[in-house]
Amino acid sequence: MIASVSGRVAALAPDSAVIEVGGVGVLVHCTPGTLGTLRTGEQARLSTSLIVREESLTLYGFATDDERAVFEMLQTASGVGPRIALAMLAVHTPNALRLAVAAADLKALTMVPGIGQKGAQRIILELKDKLGTPEEAVNAALNGGRLAPWREQVHSGLVGLGYSARDADEAVAAVAPEADLETAAGRAPQVAVLLKAALRSLSVR
Repeated sequence: MIASVSGRVAALAPDSAVIEVGGVGVLVHCTPGTLGTLRTGEQARLSTSLIVREESLTLYGFATDDERAVFEMLQTASGVGPRIALAMLAVHTPNALRLAVAAADLKALTMVPGIGQKGAQRIILELKDKLGTPEEAVNAALNGGRLAPWREQVHSGLVGLGYSARDADEAVAAVAPEADLETAAGRAPQVAVLLKAALRSLSVR
């Protein structure tokens, strides 16, 4: 298994990057969020998962080991292949997926292209005891320093306004796709804008 690749970013495309490793250009399929962390000509390291098929070898790359672990775990659910798993991580962060599965949030899962109501129900049933609880995921990420700065700031802001930690977790997950789009576009997510969006998500529950 190729667990990671490190080297100069030779090229970027809408859904992939080419990383030069030992003089060889390696094509790695990535989410928009991961691609947003890469710059052509700069050095990069991606955690990777190699998918072996009879007719192809396809490498998928991720900004963190946690994303790779979730990508691989998602594929243990019936009907979820690497493309659907990557699409899930393009729409939701790992912790947002944990939250959606733990809370049986069909709406969040069906936001992913290619996942319908029955597929979402199957994913929840098969993965609910495998991805971990939202509280464990968030606490582990905070303690390990792996959360993006905006996440901790929005979460802290909501708790400071009197919301419970669980409500704050759910609101952060709700605005994560908006932040991921900003990151993919090469812009730093604005905490004030995301905090307002998180408050709106809590008000319509």
